[in-house]
Amino acid sequence: MFKQLNWMLRKRALRKCKLLVLDVDGVLTDGSLVYSKNEIIRNFSVLDGLGLKMLIKSGVEVAFLSGGKGETIHSRAKHLGVKYCYTEVLNKYKVLMDLQQFLSIKKSETIYVGDDLNDLIVKPIVNLFIIPNNASQILGKSSDCSTIRNGGDGAVREICDRILNIKNQRYSSIEITN
Repeated sequence: MFKQLNWMLRKRALRKCKLLVLDVDGVLTDGSLVYSKNEIIRNFSVLDGLGLKMLIKSGVEVAFLSGGKGETIHSRAKHLGVKYCYTEVLNKYKVLMDLQQFLSIKKSETIYVGDDLNDLIVKPIVNLFIIPNNASQILGKSSDCSTIRNGGDGAVREICDRILNIKNQRYSSIEITN
């Protein structure tokens, strides 16, 4: 119940969102990595993917900002139509600041979703700092709100749904193509 109330207090910030920035491992995935000889394999949620496609179609910019590496992240971004995909990022603060300047998007129009300590650095330059339900407990007090769902299991879809609903964007009015 507390989580729902907290989200209700964030309606204005959700409505202003023009840029949704997502960490990858632990947010778009459950944080598990499978190493093979040639690549790192990640599992992504189909629910999250459709939510992101709808959000992009509604006019919200989406970016992936990951400290991890692997072609799977770039492949997923390309498949979803995410134009801004940064991997092996050592300074998330600088990369996000540069992206905001490039897109002429203000702090008040930016939402970030992260799950661990390396994401906390961006909090001063975003309007909302959201964590998935299964994020590191250390982030609990530092976050603005958390999802009901876990990372890699619909947490991003939950956020997309909240943004689209508050902006009065109905799924039936957003045409999605593969």
